[in-house]
Amino acid sequence: MGEVPRTVVELPEFVTFAKHHLTEDERTALVVHLALNPSDGILLRGSGGLRKLRWAAKGKGKSGGVRVVHYFGGEDLPVFLINGFAKSEMENIGAAARNMYRKLLPLLVRAYRERK
Repeated sequence: MGEVPRTVVELPEFVTFAKHHLTEDERTALVVHLALNPSDGILLRGSGGLRKLRWAAKGKGKSGGVRVVHYFGGEDLPVFLINGFAKSEMENIGAAARNMYRKLLPLLVRAYRERK
């Protein structure tokens, strides 16, 4: 029997990104993929556990498509779709942003657990 799909939570920044860079079918495929593969993508050093996943978008392959930033902190948590960017707009997430995420992710996790 296969893995149990994880819940996927799309944060407002990701929703805005997705509206501009992904078709509805691409967005759905991404959510399903991460629900089944929550640890996919490369870990971003110094970010507190963020991952960056290359994803094909709007007729471009993975290498020219978008980068999706997500977080999966453990079995009791959903996959959080944090943000994304087109490779043509930004190559990578800088050190300042990684430091910011490292501080914000524990707050996100705490807020999620408290609302349950």
